[in-house]
Amino acid sequence: MGFILRLVLVGAAALLTSYLLPGVHMAGFLTAIILALVLALLNAVLKPILVILTIPVTVLTLGLFLLVINALIILLAGAIVPGFAVDGFLWALLFSLVLSVITAILDLVF
Repeated sequence: MGFILRLVLVGAAALLTSYLLPGVHMAGFLTAIILALVLALLNAVLKPILVILTIPVTVLTLGLFLLVINALIILLAGAIVPGFAVDGFLWALLFSLVLSVITAILDLVF
């Protein structure tokens, strides 16, 4: 039950974030839930591989390259999920940051 609640919270955060950022477009709440599911799968499968492969760059940038990995995962999710579009890398980076903040706030509330 905790996974479903987390999925709904991340979906709501993604929908709210898409309303805040003009470079991110989302069709509706169902698209946000699908996006949350795809992001969970990509973060569970692809992100650890990318983190391991980019350890030297991450160390050189003092961890800031992890933000680039997050933005790339958002762009990949935008290519996979119909009804979700990101206008560019900068918008994906901002979406990732704002989504993290809103999700953290919702986690504290619930």
